Amino acid sequence: HINSTTMNTHHTKHHNTYINNVNNVLNGDNGSSVKGLSLEAMQKSISTLPDSIKTAVRNNGGGHYNHSMFWTIMAGVGSSNSGPSGDLKSSIDSTFGSLEAMQKEFNAAAASRFGSGWAWVC
Repeated sequence: HINSTTMNTHHTKHHNTYINNVNNVLNGDNGSSVKGLSLEAMQKSISTLPDSIKTAVRNNGGGHYNHSMFWTIMAGVGSSNSGPSGDLKSSIDSTFGSLEAMQKEFNAAAASRFGSGWAWVC
């Protein structure tokens, strides 16, 4: 369970910092390189951006994108998640051996990245 105070603080402080920081990039000297792009397009163009904004766009644009998705996939109180099924479960089992093994590898990857432990399965 995540209480409302924790979620409110996370939304208004943590996520908002990513938004402010990526907006600072957009309004900065090299902001024209990404201005008008979606958050997803910004992330896809990291390798082509000026060095002076690559890290800020990756970390803050990526943090904003991740959090924006996070808010939409949070489960409501009383809902349950029984774990992956179907093709997703088959793919996890064939790639990692088990859900537990995937979670272990995923958590290790997330803990070693910028952004409070965010990681993606692609």
